Amino acid sequence: MSLRKKLYVIIFGTDTPAGKAFDVVLLIAILISVLAVMLESVPSLNESYGAIFKYLEWFLTIIFTIEYLTRVYVTDARHKYIFSFYGLIDLLSLLPTYLSLIFAGTQYLLIIRALRLLRVFRILKLGRFVGEGEQLGRALKASRHKITVFMGTVLMLVIILGTIMYLVEGKEHGFTSIPLSIYWAIVTLTTVGYGDIAPETVLGQSIASFVMILGYAIIAVPTGIVTVELQKDKKKQEEKACGTCKSKGHDSDAVYCKFCGEKLPN
Repeated sequence: MSLRKKLYVIIFGTDTPAGKAFDVVLLIAILISVLAVMLESVPSLNESYGAIFKYLEWFLTIIFTIEYLTRVYVTDARHKYIFSFYGLIDLLSLLPTYLSLIFAGTQYLLIIRALRLLRVFRILKLGRFVGEGEQLGRALKASRHKITVFMGTVLMLVIILGTIMYLVEGKEHGFTSIPLSIYWAIVTLTTVGYGDIAPETVLGQSIASFVMILGYAIIAVPTGIVTVELQKDKKKQEEKACGTCKSKGHDSDAVYCKFCGEKLPN
């Protein structure tokens, strides 16, 4: 076996001991890199260990750069890897360090490397979680029109409520503009309540109370929409049985049986 082929098996394969060891070491390096970026943003730690963080950042970036170039070198479908999801994430996780030579502060964008931890699903054979994620994605896609209408309704609602509060409270009570009042309506409707702006009149406080109660009701709407679609998708999976082996539990968009390989009925 050629060196290029051996490197391919180690880097892209997870079934061999060497390949699994490579991926585990890679994940540990990514965790160290993300942790270093977060700690570097702490002023006291940056003042004491700033040089160490900088050296560690460049060391790991060089390692990841070599790894990325090696991935491009060993794969036959280079174009496919470079423009794949993982390929783009691998590339984007390198750029912030090099951009920091030109633009100060861009090194904190290295937090993008956290996305590379998604490989843990492939490495640890957690494919079933990927399937659950796909099911949630199908539910969100199926309910996108309802969610769009819901978000449009909420947007109109906060604009109207914000404008009303601007007229009721006025500039003397902190509602200096309609956009600022809309910001208050959003914060109140989502039950966040920062408290930086608060109504002082009786009418304003009454409206605020209504908005707070309304917020609890609105939060339940998108949850119900997605839950219904999840139940529909689950029902489709349960009903989609193989005509040959009679097995159930297939994805709603599956074409072939995952147990015997025969084509599923439409």
